[in-house]
Amino acid sequence: MSISLSLSSSLLSSPLPRPGPAAETNSKKKKTKPHLPNSVLFPHAVAAASVSDKKRQRLWKEGEYPGLSVTVIPGSSKKTPLKNLKKKLDRKNNAKAWASTVTETLSDCILKKQWLQALQVFEMLRDQPFYQPKQGTYMKLLVLLGKSGQPHRARQLFQEMVQEGCEPTAELYTALLAAYCRNNLIDDAFSTLNQMKTLPRCQPDVFTYSTLIKACVDTSRFDLVESLYGEMEERLITPNTVTQNIVLNGYGKAGKFDQMEKVLSGMLESSASKPDVWTMNIILSVFGNKGQVDMMEKWYEKFRDFGIQPETRTFNILIGAYGKKRMYDKMSSVMEYMRKLQFPWTTSTYNNVIEAFADAGDAKHMEYTFDQMRAEGMKADTKTFCCLINGYANAGLFHKVISCVQLAAKFEIPENTSFYNAVISACAKADDLMEMERVFKRMNDKQCQPNSITFSIMVEAYRKEGMNDKIYDLELLKQELLDTASLPE
Repeated sequence: MSISLSLSSSLLSSPLPRPGPAAETNSKKKKTKPHLPNSVLFPHAVAAASVSDKKRQRLWKEGEYPGLSVTVIPGSSKKTPLKNLKKKLDRKNNAKAWASTVTETLSDCILKKQWLQALQVFEMLRDQPFYQPKQGTYMKLLVLLGKSGQPHRARQLFQEMVQEGCEPTAELYTALLAAYCRNNLIDDAFSTLNQMKTLPRCQPDVFTYSTLIKACVDTSRFDLVESLYGEMEERLITPNTVTQNIVLNGYGKAGKFDQMEKVLSGMLESSASKPDVWTMNIILSVFGNKGQVDMMEKWYEKFRDFGIQPETRTFNILIGAYGKKRMYDKMSSVMEYMRKLQFPWTTSTYNNVIEAFADAGDAKHMEYTFDQMRAEGMKADTKTFCCLINGYANAGLFHKVISCVQLAAKFEIPENTSFYNAVISACAKADDLMEMERVFKRMNDKQCQPNSITFSIMVEAYRKEGMNDKIYDLELLKQELLDTASLPE
């Protein structure tokens, strides 16, 4: 099985224009004293000037410019002719085209979440004479590196930005802090926060604190959350709805329903952090993911009573929850209700349905949903193919796993850790440990960091075959990644 990735003058004093018919007409209109024409007073001088003009005339090729000087007007300066002006203009236009091409390529790599290619293109861009450091470009790259599990490269890029003379801002510091938070480097994130406090123009704001609070919530460090809330109060920074939603989500995932209800009650009484549709979606997701469909439906009605209207994501959450419980009738009803209210079916809508059939190993209905998704012009993403691979593996159709991986490469689907985990899991279910190891090697070659799920899948596969030496090697590698703080969840 192979997984392929696909990856750019001023001109000299030229002959003074001779007045044409229109100019002659205008000159006749002017009231001047009558005088004899020059041809009568100085016939020989006029004739000599005419011959001289003829001698200076020449035919110019297309694209060329006259470089022959005639009588210079007194007081004016004589300039050197410009040669090859067209070539210089062409070179200038080519440079602009080159800059545009490289910039477009960089944007394309960022859009496709290809962090390594993006850094390579950016390095190429920095070598060009027209390059000027821009905060927006650094911001996009920092965010991309953070999302791609490359916090150390994000720090290196940030340092290079400062060395180039690009002044950091609170937003850029927050992007670096977010890169640490996404990769569970809480100490580095707090260090960045403390550094921001010492810089008058880079003071942390509500977004900075919200990002750090999310990291603490995700790692169940609720004690740090309380201290951050206290620090915000000292700095007169009021938590907004986003901040409260983050904490609400954390308590819900941790099963701390009493604290979750307390935060929600505080939001209802607050004027700065009123619950919104995201609050609604978080509560529904918490109960939906835990399989508590009755509580999910109860809270759905409560939020409707609060005057909060559902959106497409709300319905997708309901569909996903019903799909996990194999309540296909309710799942279909929600989809029909969306059509009735003219809510569009999105990629997430289809992914939830595909995932429901994939978990059940129902390859037939899974393929039918995927075909309908493509027929409607809906673009598949990484999760789509993860679900398809899992579905084929659960159905025992391992030959279709290969074709599915090849199709993902054809569609240029970003291959992240979840994608490789799905393929590794399929190999393990097929008892093809040799292929599983090849996929794991390719994963490392593509600098896609494995996570705890990757190791658990492979350890279980080796344990099944009694390959304790392989398990020992994996445990050493896992510990090495933990020591370098580069093992994402």
